[in-house]
Amino acid sequence: MSTDQGLNKLRMQVQWSRLLAIVEEQAQALLRTSFSTIVRECGDLSTGIFDLKGRMITQAVTGTPGHVNTMAASVQHFLRYFPIETIAPGDIYVTNDPWMGTGHLNDFVVVTPAFHEDRLVALLCCTSHLMDVGGMGYGPDGRDVYMEGFCVPPVKLAERGEMNLLLMDVIKANTRLPVETEGDIYSLVNSNEIGIRGLRSMLQEFALPDIATLSDYICDVTRSTALARLAELPRGRFRYEMEVDGYRKSVRLAACVTVEDGSINVDFAGSSEPSEYGINVPLTYASAYSTFALMSALMPGIPNNSGSLDLFTVSAPDICILNAQRPAPVAIRHVLGQMLPDVVFGCLRQFAPEKVPAEGASCLWNINLQGMTDAGKVFATTVTTNGGTGARPGKNGLSVTSYPSGVRGTPVEVLESAIPLTFWKKEIRQGSGGAGEWRGGDGVDMLIENVSGSAITLLAAFDRIDYPPRGIDGGAAGAAGYVGLSDGTPMLGKGAQQIQPRQTLVIRTPGGGGLGTPPG
Repeated sequence: MSTDQGLNKLRMQVQWSRLLAIVEEQAQALLRTSFSTIVRECGDLSTGIFDLKGRMITQAVTGTPGHVNTMAASVQHFLRYFPIETIAPGDIYVTNDPWMGTGHLNDFVVVTPAFHEDRLVALLCCTSHLMDVGGMGYGPDGRDVYMEGFCVPPVKLAERGEMNLLLMDVIKANTRLPVETEGDIYSLVNSNEIGIRGLRSMLQEFALPDIATLSDYICDVTRSTALARLAELPRGRFRYEMEVDGYRKSVRLAACVTVEDGSINVDFAGSSEPSEYGINVPLTYASAYSTFALMSALMPGIPNNSGSLDLFTVSAPDICILNAQRPAPVAIRHVLGQMLPDVVFGCLRQFAPEKVPAEGASCLWNINLQGMTDAGKVFATTVTTNGGTGARPGKNGLSVTSYPSGVRGTPVEVLESAIPLTFWKKEIRQGSGGAGEWRGGDGVDMLIENVSGSAITLLAAFDRIDYPPRGIDGGAAGAAGYVGLSDGTPMLGKGAQQIQPRQTLVIRTPGGGGLGTPPG
């Protein structure tokens, strides 16, 4: 390699690092300006920079796999609606369509074209969770997507710098939280604008006309590194399945991972048929968490962008709970979707047991609540928590950790200051992790009292109650989850239920499975 080639490569590595810094600044801006507590306090978001081919070049570390990897596919949908040659400065695009966004209506995806010296150079994208989009609320009881809230197809949120105020009025008229919802949308717009400013500054500093050459470099280097890692894996088909609670009847999640030269496919044939309730998963979300599992287990240290993600494909039959077809209800697609890494890990364990953990709580134990304060203000909120992760080869599982989602738990102080709840207890559920040579992580015990003068609706969306996380290689299962009232009345794991004034909700999240035979 000549000196000039070496310097050019070094220069592009520096530029790549700058892009990573830009998307992280973009994510932090979204984190700090969002109205929804699940975004502001917990980090339920994603940000990324895309080239004009619609390829995701960089993504922020702050964010969740379900947002990041669905976002990677979303931009391609936007480009079908708004071809490159039609894009003008000041345009902004938005959608919350589950099949072109992140899999349910509560997440809004915003794309903003970046112009530099009157030339379109990139597309900036971000996603966050809005607390209320109308309908029956953020729960599993809808029987089709129309009952779950309003849907915004890919449209212009702004055209040549002018906001689409009619669209904003329609959105605000269809949510229980119009002020917060409007604020969250402007927060997304601001996040992309922050990213565009950083990108323009970088292009100016390095005297670059655009990012086309840099984009090709990033994708080529990532792809070649991922292909080299893939070449080390054994070829073959590896199957695994598990049973989970579902809604009113259990659900079977089955997968076959096929490793071939230059590609890996995950096929969910054999999984249960679609549900009549909102636990169905659009394929885009199933793909997001499946590819996350493959990347984290098989490609550690390799960047998560189009160069690596394009090596993976995910498929499922049309009549399958993991390939929900419009207009299936999909509001809490995360419950099954976040179980899919465990299913994929089960397949990978057959040829790379040292790389994968035992089954964990996996799906977020989000406590979704709707009600009214004594001052007459409507609220809709989500208390984010989780159980224990599965034991890892050579390490115990992590306690009360949102994996694979990655979001943080909602601070009690923030909740108590905003809504009529008192948290009397929130502590580690000692011993709930499965026993083994390496123990599963523990869940959490919570006591939450309704201190208002009216009933609060719990939109339950929990799992691992009937089917707790299994241990492997002689390890014990984690403790099952539990939801009920402090007077001993059990509650359902899914569905809308009432918590009356002065009643106390009991939440016990599942422990992770153990790994290996317990000592002694």
